[in-house]
Amino acid sequence: MLNFVICDDNQQLLASAKEIVNNFMMNFDMEYQVWEFQDYGQDFQDLAKKEIGFKIYLLSTQMKSSSGLDAIRYIRKTIDDWVSVIIVLSKENQIKYNPLNEQLLLLAYINKMNNNDQQLVGVLTVAMKNYSQRPKTLSFEYDHILYRVEYKDIIYIEKEPETKLCKVKSTYAENYIGSSLYKIATDLEKDKRFLKVSRSLIVNLDQIASFDLSDNVIIFKNKERSYLVSRNYKQKLIKSLRSKN
Repeated sequence: MLNFVICDDNQQLLASAKEIVNNFMMNFDMEYQVWEFQDYGQDFQDLAKKEIGFKIYLLSTQMKSSSGLDAIRYIRKTIDDWVSVIIVLSKENQIKYNPLNEQLLLLAYINKMNNNDQQLVGVLTVAMKNYSQRPKTLSFEYDHILYRVEYKDIIYIEKEPETKLCKVKSTYAENYIGSSLYKIATDLEKDKRFLKVSRSLIVNLDQIASFDLSDNVIIFKNKERSYLVSRNYKQKLIKSLRSKN
């Protein structure tokens, strides 16, 4: 899922940025969520660490209680997130941030006091191109909405009984794809993280905590369990898990 994370302690500017994002996303039939913060405290840090999908940050550098630059360093260096897009919102001269652009991979600087709505829309367009062209992403449409789930976030894909749908269980959501499990397995077969363990289930090996041989049950890292391991695939699953250890 696409996530816009906006932080500004000026409520009016925060609401304005959110409105621009929502209006911009009206051009896309795509699932997204806007997260609002007025400081870079624990709630912000917890969300930054959370596996919820691709993030586009719009971060104010001038805050009364916390530093936007410290928040950017937290994202890039503390939690080692060099994938998310970061857009800087500031009252200061852009020249101040030029040395940081390459060090911290900032997409753009926007002077939030100059009514730069069109500039922000332009930068969001670039951010969306970054998002849409990301590799190793399962893309599918369901109920007229486009979904993109990064491979690393997929826990398992399970065929829904008596339907033509498959459930895509990720670290942050459940979505449905109108495709056969066989076709999905074929599309994923080049990525060694994924293994088909029965006619009804594909698993992400990175998301498995353990496999109980006696009960023939997979225990995932999110504590879910699945008994959908067929005898024909059992040894292949065991071998694949052992090779990862």
